[in-house]
Amino acid sequence: MSESKEEKLDVIHHLLDTQTIQIFDWSYTLPTLEIPLMGEVYTLPITKNVLMMWIAAGLMLIIFPIVCRQKSLVPTGLRNFFEAILVFIRDDIVYSNMDKEDGKKYLPYLWTLFFFIFFCNLLGLVPFAATATGNIAVTATLALISFLFVHISGIMKNGLVTYLKSIVPHVPLAIWPLLLIVEIMGHIIKPFALAVRLFANMTAGHVLIPVFLSFIVSLTGGLPAYVGYPVGILPLFMAIAITLLEVLIAMIQAYIFTFLTAVFMGMALHPDH
Repeated sequence: MSESKEEKLDVIHHLLDTQTIQIFDWSYTLPTLEIPLMGEVYTLPITKNVLMMWIAAGLMLIIFPIVCRQKSLVPTGLRNFFEAILVFIRDDIVYSNMDKEDGKKYLPYLWTLFFFIFFCNLLGLVPFAATATGNIAVTATLALISFLFVHISGIMKNGLVTYLKSIVPHVPLAIWPLLLIVEIMGHIIKPFALAVRLFANMTAGHVLIPVFLSFIVSLTGGLPAYVGYPVGILPLFMAIAITLLEVLIAMIQAYIFTFLTAVFMGMALHPDH
């Protein structure tokens, strides 16, 4: 098989975070920013994932001010779509895991977290784009931010000493050291699970789509058209089905990440419960 043929069947290339945007035979290399700081010059390469995150943030900055300008009592159009999601997050995710007083403080963060992940997930379905949430560094950073929000909110609500005491429940002194280790490991594993879950789910779907598309080339190569076309239909339909499923998964994964963050935050705010 020639080198060009191998490149066409490459199902991993579009998952790599590179500075090159490749659209068929056209390619563009994203620039590298040079940031002077304290006498040193630091380079910040603009990769496809960085670009997708900027686009996701830009969409949020454009869409939500437009939605907020609508003053009618009955929401319509774009506002109706987003308001339904915003209310669902507020009532069924935030207020169900913490009281309204605390929920109002952290609702903006949880709204932002949901839509940022959701938009990044959807942008990954755009042909020749990239899935920022398919990068473990991105999901780990989001998990770390949520981890800080969880513990800082607990400390602000209960005080540092009370919060630290609440990490281990009231147990006999003999097993207290063992439970301390278990609880600390649990607090470390929670953000790790958030990061890996989002990364794995977004990567898996984006691997399956090009795999099924590559089956079309593999199965129909060398076959006459009247045989190749019927053979290639099944992999094509499977790729379309996975793509439609990815749209649903994009929202589900954003929901799960936001929901678990709210759950962990509610546990930190009210450790006695």
